Amino acid sequence: MNVEHEVSLLVEEIKRMGKQDADGKYVVTFGELFEDERCANIFEALVGTLRAAKRKKIITFEGELLLQGVHNHVEIKLL
Repeated sequence: MNVEHEVSLLVEEIKRMGKQDADGKYVVTFGELFEDERCANIFEALVGTLRAAKRKKIITFEGELLLQGVHNHVEIKLL
């Protein structure tokens, strides 16, 4: 899969699973994305897709690299 396609799939999944904040932006935690069965079937490298989307300023989250377990509480916001 190409990166553009994976990022567009990520946007769809964040909208599906996320909740809207006060600004109307969708927010989901890394743990929710990582542990979701549908996401596990879609993304071979979820962390890589998240980093690519962050570089393109499509999403934002604290830090550079998210690791399962340690960063499960980190919120990912769709911009």
